[in-house]
Amino acid sequence: MRTRTLLPALLATTLATGGLALASAGRADAATVIDVSTAAQLKTALAAAVPGDTIRLADGTYTGNFKATVPGTASARITLTGSAAAVLTAGGGYGLHLNGASYWTVQGVTVTGGQKGIMADAADGVVIDSVTVHDLDMEGVHFRTSSANGVIKNSRIYDTGHDGRGMGEGVYVGTAGDLTDRSDQVQILNNTIGPGVGGENVDIKEGTTGAKIVGNTFDGSGLTGANYDDSWVDVKGNDVLVERNRGTRTTNNGYETHTQQSGWGCGTVFRDNTSDLSGSTGDKRIAINVTNYSASCPTTVYSSNTATGGNGLTNITVTP
Repeated sequence: MRTRTLLPALLATTLATGGLALASAGRADAATVIDVSTAAQLKTALAAAVPGDTIRLADGTYTGNFKATVPGTASARITLTGSAAAVLTAGGGYGLHLNGASYWTVQGVTVTGGQKGIMADAADGVVIDSVTVHDLDMEGVHFRTSSANGVIKNSRIYDTGHDGRGMGEGVYVGTAGDLTDRSDQVQILNNTIGPGVGGENVDIKEGTTGAKIVGNTFDGSGLTGANYDDSWVDVKGNDVLVERNRGTRTTNNGYETHTQQSGWGCGTVFRDNTSDLSGSTGDKRIAINVTNYSASCPTTVYSSNTATGGNGLTNITVTP
C-alpha cells in the first residue's frame, strides 16, 4: 500500500490538468493512503478516491461542507479516518455528505457546526465508527434515500437541534411519510446519544425495515416536545430490534411505537432495556409505549426490560 501527501503545489497542478483523478483511477495498486491536512486537500481527496483508498486526516480544523460521491465496493471500501481532533466544521448545510458514496467507512473524526452532521443519501453499506457529532441546527446522523445496511457505532452525538423546531434527532433513519425510502437494516450500536439532543435520540421512520438499536446509552434531557418528541426512541418502521439500551431523562416515555402509515410500526421487539423515568412529567410516563397493537401489527416486550420511576414498564402484555 502506498502513501501519498497532497502537497499544495502538486494539488494546484493536478486540479488544473485533471491529473489527480486520472492518476487515482489508473494506478496499479488501488489501495492508497492519502494524507491530507487542509480543507482544500480534503475536498480533492474525496473527489479523487477510488475503492480501497484511505483518506487520513491530520489533526486540525477543516472548514466547509464536504461531499463524497464516488462509491467503494463491498470488498474494497473507501475509508475517511482521523482522530477526534480532526474536526469538520460547517457554517451551514451538511458537514459530511455521502451522496451515492456506498461502502464508505467514516472513522474517528468530529463533525460539528452545520445544519446536519453526517448525511448518507442513496449510499449502501456505510459504516460510521467512533465519531463525535455535535452542535448542529438539526439532526446528527441521517440514513436517507434508501441507504440500506448502514451502521453507526461506538459514537457520541450531543447538542443537536439548535434551530429549536424539534428536528434535532440524534440518529434519523428514513424519510417521514415516504414509503419509497427503504433505508433498511440500519444498525445503531453502542453509541452515547445526548445530552442536548433536540428531538428523539433515535427516530426510525415508516418505510424502513429491520433496524437494530442495540447497546446504546440515551439521555433525553434535550427533548422539546415539538413534533411529539417525548421519548428516547420512536419506531415507525417494521421489524425493529431494540435491545440492551440504557436511558435516562425523558419528558414522558422511554420508547414508543407508532403507525404513521397503514401496515407500518409493526413487529418491534424490546429486550433487556433499562429505563430510568425519574423526573418525567408526561401523561403516561412508561418505559415502552405501544400505540398500535393488534394481531396484524404485533409488538413484543420481554420481561427482561426494566423500569424505575414513572408509571411502570409498558401498556401491553409482557412476554416472559
